[in-house]
Amino acid sequence: MDREQQTAIVTGGGRGLGRQIALTLADWGRDIVIADLDPEEMNETEQMVRDRGQSALSVQMDLRDPEDVTRTVDEALDEFGSVDVLINNAGIAGPNLPCEEITVEEWDNTIAVNLRGAFLMTREVIPVMKDQEYGRIVNISSVTGKRPVSQRSPYAASKLGLVGFTRSVASEVGEYDINVNAVCPGSVEGERIERVFERYAKARGTDSEAVKRGEMDKSARCELVKPESVADAVAFLCSSQSDQMTGQDLNISAGKVMY
Repeated sequence: MDREQQTAIVTGGGRGLGRQIALTLADWGRDIVIADLDPEEMNETEQMVRDRGQSALSVQMDLRDPEDVTRTVDEALDEFGSVDVLINNAGIAGPNLPCEEITVEEWDNTIAVNLRGAFLMTREVIPVMKDQEYGRIVNISSVTGKRPVSQRSPYAASKLGLVGFTRSVASEVGEYDINVNAVCPGSVEGERIERVFERYAKARGTDSEAVKRGEMDKSARCELVKPESVADAVAFLCSSQSDQMTGQDLNISAGKVMY
């Protein structure tokens, strides 16, 4: 890496894609702050990072709570002295329902976690990164924000909102050597997408394997996305190899979306 002893905060780093991102960044020489709700999963990721020879810190945090967000960044600074990288990964799938059946509470909660949470974290780290005159922020969006997906309107709105947020903030902070980019995965292998397939299958009166095969067939490579592929793209966007990339939304979708 081009800077020594860099520290990365990964929200939702306790499991799934967030854990894979944390481990990949550790392999690239980052110390990791795992911010999540589940202490057991966080501690598991923390130990896995330490096993890779990097320092790690777990912080229990609710992204919907501004005070929790402030405390998380403060603890990172107390432990490591800097916050060089922020990965806004934490998110929820939201309801699988037609628009007219979605409650206000379901809509608000999806936006609060997926979009407002990224805003709160970004707002908190920007002053730190400006003082350092360096920072890398990667927002985990989704191709669901770019292509029509029925019965996922809160999720799609939150993820496309992240793309607009990414571009706007990138234009504000570039002069401080702070890059802000988004990664837009397709359907990522793992427990979370399997639960989505099951909900779709129930709504359609079919089985989840048929739903899964249908989703895979929508991609040029006819496959789901591996978490490692997304994590590698994130690590690239946090490296000196991408110093002149900012305000971009990078698809990692096996060819499901090409724009």
